Amino acid sequence: MLEQGPAKRLIITINEADRWHGRSLYNALLELFQHRRMAGATVSRAIAGFTGRGAIHTIKLVDLSTDLPVRIEIVDEAGKIEKILPDVYDMVGRGLVEIQDTTVVKYATGEKPHPEPKKGDELVRLIGKAKLLSIHIGENDKWEGEPLYEAIVKRARQLDVAGATVYRAILGYGAHKRIHRHKTMALSSDDPIVIELIDEEEKINQMLAALETMISGGCVIAISDVTVVRYVEHADREDED
Repeated sequence: MLEQGPAKRLIITINEADRWHGRSLYNALLELFQHRRMAGATVSRAIAGFTGRGAIHTIKLVDLSTDLPVRIEIVDEAGKIEKILPDVYDMVGRGLVEIQDTTVVKYATGEKPHPEPKKGDELVRLIGKAKLLSIHIGENDKWEGEPLYEAIVKRARQLDVAGATVYRAILGYGAHKRIHRHKTMALSSDDPIVIELIDEEEKINQMLAALETMISGGCVIAISDVTVVRYVEHADREDED
């Protein structure tokens, strides 16, 4: 993020017809600046001008492809401008390359900033050491008339567990050693199901206590230590049926 304060302005003046490996040079430069994550670049097309000892070119309303000077301007931190210069020198065979001192007064991307988590917000609690709870069951397992995996996810939500994901495996076996294989044409199959939940140890322990009353058949339940490096909630949206 470009900060307010001293910065550098890189100005490149080339010809509209200049090419780089068969492509428009100014487009190639723009792609380079975007790839290097420069703060921004602007291309301006002149209405008249000349390069070196070349002829003077003037725009004509009936001719939009006139060979005119093009000016590319970039403002960014001095260090980033210095790093990009070797590539610019290599690409610009003719033209003018300038560097000027400037001062950034304001830099805004126009994007809505992400809301800062409130003090005590649940989003903050998860960053760092946490627990991963893995539950292996069968797709046909039920609890009070509904699929067990759905009931587990609903229970996790009631307990305010940070998140839960359900995976359907294509092949697997559990404690009974009977292999389950996914059958694409079958209307009903007992595919292996894996449910993963990640949260603080206290939340995972609460979930474990709930599972004691929910799971009565074959299963594998395991807990692993994990480190959460980022946890960002999805934008609010209505629950799907």
